[in-house]
Amino acid sequence: MKRQRRPRQEAKKQLVEAEAWGEEVDEPQAPADEPDETGWTTSTAQMAGLSRLVRAGVWALVVSGPVLGALAFLSSSAPAQGAAKPAAAAAPASPVGPAGFAELFVAAYLQAGQGTERDLAPYYSGSVALAVKPGTRTATQSTVIASHEVQPGYWSVTVAADVTAHDGKGKSTRLGVQYFRVGIQAAGLAGAGGTEQGDAAGYAATSLPAQVAAPAALKPGGLAYETDRGSSSADPSVETARGFLAAYLTGTTELDRYTSPGTRLQPISPAPYATVKVTGVQDDSSGSVQLKVPADGTVLHQLVQVDATDQAGSPVSLSYALTLKSRAGRWEVASVDDAPVIRASSPPSAAPYTTTPSPDAVTASDLPSPSNS
Repeated sequence: MKRQRRPRQEAKKQLVEAEAWGEEVDEPQAPADEPDETGWTTSTAQMAGLSRLVRAGVWALVVSGPVLGALAFLSSSAPAQGAAKPAAAAAPASPVGPAGFAELFVAAYLQAGQGTERDLAPYYSGSVALAVKPGTRTATQSTVIASHEVQPGYWSVTVAADVTAHDGKGKSTRLGVQYFRVGIQAAGLAGAGGTEQGDAAGYAATSLPAQVAAPAALKPGGLAYETDRGSSSADPSVETARGFLAAYLTGTTELDRYTSPGTRLQPISPAPYATVKVTGVQDDSSGSVQLKVPADGTVLHQLVQVDATDQAGSPVSLSYALTLKSRAGRWEVASVDDAPVIRASSPPSAAPYTTTPSPDAVTASDLPSPSNS
């Protein structure tokens, strides 16, 4: 009996699998309601119902597969509950606002004098009594040369001012550049130099300006242009620099004649000069005279000195750092460099600060006092 039941069980198994995947097979002829080894009684109708149930379950899994996959992706990409969000980095405080305020304050301070102390009220609210006569000094030019945050929202700003003295007879004398340090408190957002979370910005000086010494003068590091080419027209690189700068500053010829392909250089417009004369050229090549242009792609750095004459006939001395490249037997300008090239590992060194006063310069003792004005 076991031998007969086993083939029937195998046939039933094949029928169920075929029905689940929608395949057609011939159903084995078997007596109805025949018990199997386990004691369960099965029939063809029961097997057909079971196969339909299995087939429905398989199709349900097939259809729900993409949906379950999408849900799994969304659940994996969603942020974990309770995960700490990274804190936004605080924007550094900007010195622009305090620096501009300090520059205005120094200009007003130099102009003010006895009886016009109220002119400083927008900048400094402390008690002020000035001894100098109003208008004795003025700042013809000024600029901020240093600023740093002493503590949050509180700035130390150094202003350089080109000061001119005026006497009671209407004579003006340039005193030179002087330096003034000012303490400035700032209110408002960090972009205005403050620390608060409001939109309004405001500034206040904490004292009158303090005149301070000039910053230390430095001797620049060595430049990379160690070969002096002079201004000889026999040197092809010098001739390229001459033609390029003439076109660049006067606009009398096309700039493309002297530049490398793809170089986006434009002449100054309107042209500021009528003529240009090259007075000296230095470069970073070897010391030998270069009457022949080297192989294509060779790079040469130049420092060119020129005397340009403006439209009114006044001469102006200028320096230009150029990068040249060789191509097809000629030198071409690849760029006008942002700054002259410095030799590697050549930092600036301290140099003693010396100044020679102009013949018209005056000292503080020469200025008129309120008592003799």
